Amino acid sequence: MYRNHTCGELRQAHINKEVLLSGWVHKLRDKGFVVWVDLRDRYGITQLVFDEERSDISLLEKARKLGREYVIQVKGKVIERASKNPKMPTGDVEVLVSEITILNKALLPPFTIEDQTDGGDDLRMKYRYLDIRRNPVKNNLIFRSKVAMEVRKYLSDQGFIEVETPYLIKSTPEGARDFVVPSRMNEGQFYALPQSPQTFKQLLMVGGLDKYFQIVKCFRDEDLRADRQPEFTQIDCEMAFVEQEDVLNAFEGLVRHLLQNIHNIESGPFPRLTYDEAMQRYGSDKPDIRFGMEFGELNAIARHRDFQVFNSAELVVGIAVPGGAEYSRKEIDALINWVKRPQVGAKGMVYVKCNEDGSFKSSVDKFYTSEDLAKWAEATGAEAGDLICILSGETDATRTQLSALRMELAERLGLRKADEFAPLWVVDFPLLEFDPETERYHAMHHPFTSPKPGQLELLETDPGAVRANAYDLVLNGNEIGGGSIRIHDKDIQATMFRHLGFTPEEARSQFGFLMDAFQYGAPPHGGIAFGLDRLVAILGGQETIRDFIAFPKNNSGRDVMIDAPSPIDEAQLEELNLKLDL
Repeated sequence: MYRNHTCGELRQAHINKEVLLSGWVHKLRDKGFVVWVDLRDRYGITQLVFDEERSDISLLEKARKLGREYVIQVKGKVIERASKNPKMPTGDVEVLVSEITILNKALLPPFTIEDQTDGGDDLRMKYRYLDIRRNPVKNNLIFRSKVAMEVRKYLSDQGFIEVETPYLIKSTPEGARDFVVPSRMNEGQFYALPQSPQTFKQLLMVGGLDKYFQIVKCFRDEDLRADRQPEFTQIDCEMAFVEQEDVLNAFEGLVRHLLQNIHNIESGPFPRLTYDEAMQRYGSDKPDIRFGMEFGELNAIARHRDFQVFNSAELVVGIAVPGGAEYSRKEIDALINWVKRPQVGAKGMVYVKCNEDGSFKSSVDKFYTSEDLAKWAEATGAEAGDLICILSGETDATRTQLSALRMELAERLGLRKADEFAPLWVVDFPLLEFDPETERYHAMHHPFTSPKPGQLELLETDPGAVRANAYDLVLNGNEIGGGSIRIHDKDIQATMFRHLGFTPEEARSQFGFLMDAFQYGAPPHGGIAFGLDRLVAILGGQETIRDFIAFPKNNSGRDVMIDAPSPIDEAQLEELNLKLDL
């Protein structure tokens, strides 16, 4: 036996008991006549003591030779600490060691194994197995496990069946780029790693498993950022014989279950916004509604003067910044420069200070009267002491720019509180979006999404106006889940493929298996997929998913710990029929 207690377990009730502990040497303090060692495992830290009066001299010398991160086993008696540490759960006791065994020596770590470490991101990713020993990363992984367990518990209790789907599937050109895998036994042919199990879960509905879920790895060969990895985990779900309302109720219940069981937060019904409402009020289809600053459209009350910037704009829109009237001219100029950055792309910003005395001061005073500015304040919900920030230009671009400003200001004002959770549904997305580069429509979600009831005919006359029977679940300004009611009729699916630019032959080649399945009694069905990495990060009070993944890739898609991707042996290339003639 290596241990009969953990390093986070011992309390005053254990005093005078003989214990066996194993773990890593966290710290060592040598005062000459006494040596203290902090022993750490996953569960916590216990202080060990070796002293001249009560310990064998050889034991004391052995303790002095221990290095940080040595793996040791000790036997000893739990005693009361003379100098207690109220910051440690085990701070009332220590272990007077009678035996010590070095299980494994360790090199000096390249960074300190502390909550606040001296190791940079690259160094910690290279030695990720050491980084996991630190409480922030360790606790994030434990938290992830807890969330995944609660997901499984809720879905199982609701009658969902967990089914594994294949990882080696067929490549399709729609959506993000596939990771491809050469087949040794089928020369010149390739598998793809799944971007999602979409078609398989639909086939499970055809198969009669009317409630399916899977916590599954998915793969996309796309550009990376803080909330994306080339491999990621989905909570993938599908239900048969359902309409949109059934799906929303089921998975709103899941998020409520998580908030209740993870954070002890009772949540009422989630708000719902149509896509058009979300864009008009927040400039985003994934709005953060923990704070206000809703958009106020000013077209009707800002175009009657000789200010050509507004008169020539497709949209004039503003937000009220709480307490912003106190900003200095230098601070406002910095905001103007912020929106003019290439990442945001605005050409400028008009501002209005709503002074505490009821007066107004703006950057366009020579064009507009106080009565005009009062109407702007009313439209944006600005109160005395607020600052109105106004952008103008082409509608979609201006909304996107003002949304970015809204989020930046909320961050600076501390309005995006990590311990507050504001979920909502966004529904009625456009079914299709037009890509000017390819000059054709693409599915906004995927080709299997059903149009809203009664809108199928619009595909022939006004495809851009068709709304999808689709929905996203948004939490704190992040999309955590998205899904739709699926097409379950072969002819309608063929019509959809045609409008997406597929020839009948291409549709047959890529998705013939699904079209065939629809001929054998496909039930109405729909589902949703949650990004587990992102959901866990947000529930954990963060938005960067990397620290909630055990072995993440860096921003170049590399695993710097194992040095992957890497070249493979020439013999392997030959075996896979991939040998290149140079």
